Amino acid sequence: MIYNEFAGERISALGFGTMRLPLKEDGKTIDRDLAFKMVDYALENGVNYFDTAVPYHSGMSEIVIGDALSRHPRESFLLADKFPGHQPADSYDPAATFETQLRRCKVDCFDFYLMHNITESSWDVYSNPEHGILKYFVEQKKLGRIKHLGFSSHAELELLRTILDSEYGEHMEFCQIQLNYLDWTLQKAREKCDLLASRNIPVWVMEPLRGGKLANLCERHTDMLKGLRPDESTAAWGFRWLQDFPEVKVVLSGMSDMNQMVDNIKTFEERKPLTGSEKDALAQIAEDLKSSVPCTGCRYCCDGCPMALDIPTLVAAYNDLSVQFSLTPMMRLESMPEEKRPHSCIGCGACTGICPQKIDVPKIMEDLAAIYDRSPKWSEICVQRAAEAAKIKED
Repeated sequence: MIYNEFAGERISALGFGTMRLPLKEDGKTIDRDLAFKMVDYALENGVNYFDTAVPYHSGMSEIVIGDALSRHPRESFLLADKFPGHQPADSYDPAATFETQLRRCKVDCFDFYLMHNITESSWDVYSNPEHGILKYFVEQKKLGRIKHLGFSSHAELELLRTILDSEYGEHMEFCQIQLNYLDWTLQKAREKCDLLASRNIPVWVMEPLRGGKLANLCERHTDMLKGLRPDESTAAWGFRWLQDFPEVKVVLSGMSDMNQMVDNIKTFEERKPLTGSEKDALAQIAEDLKSSVPCTGCRYCCDGCPMALDIPTLVAAYNDLSVQFSLTPMMRLESMPEEKRPHSCIGCGACTGICPQKIDVPKIMEDLAAIYDRSPKWSEICVQRAAEAAKIKED
């Protein structure tokens, strides 16, 4: 197993993310027996970092992972949990939430603790001094109940900079972002990594395979990669790409079955750096996957828009959602005032007339509005998860 050093900790480069634990045939209930076997196998093969959160499996992830890990010596694993400030207001009580999490996970301290999903739609909650969120968790760290404090974020670059420039920036030791060879350019992950590096903040990776999309490429792309490395799985390519980043300390994988775990652990047994031509192959695959609208962000279109829409941002969301459903652009759209969403486009065409790329903006706005309407809403997902979690009886 590859290990990385961080603040005196020796962390496995592969982390076990518990958002997608194995399920029984009903598609809802966690298969505890298999989950326990996977935890045991992970520990036996060098994985020591485990990541959970309140919303995962509607609160059951914390309970199951706590039960599974409690069968092993406490010093054999590092456990990360998160504060759900992005959820409905009844979860804004940091003390009550934290005590419940410790009890569910059967530990007296968390090795790593994150402010969960600070985005455009949740920043007001996290930054509101009345909630006392940052103050409380800084105090828990002083008391030794948290060893390392950080945050996860799907935020755009601008908000990420705001977070780091705020009081949070003084206390955050690491940042968990969505990073993979597709989002390197699609979601400006390159710029986010550069910003974090400039602040000496190490990177934790979520969605390394884009929810499985990069593990299930088309036949042409799969054959291309097999021709370069016959013994590597398609998923391994996504992980190999990340192993080239010295600032990346942990790559989280939401493994749902033993086959995924065995393959991923094999990939992380040793570093096998990609060559320049192999990186070029992944870059080409990323471009093929995007097929994006060629917006350059010049913003000429914004000046003449009678609805004052942020057209480049909306087009970027369209490009992202056209590849695959992703929470990042959906959360960005939901954070916008209703009158600034794509539905407000009146189709006047003033934007298209001035666009250097001659993009049919009204058609893009129409299509984006349709995608938005039929896609799951993050706010609705949070409410549903909170309601489900409330039904779980505490031990």
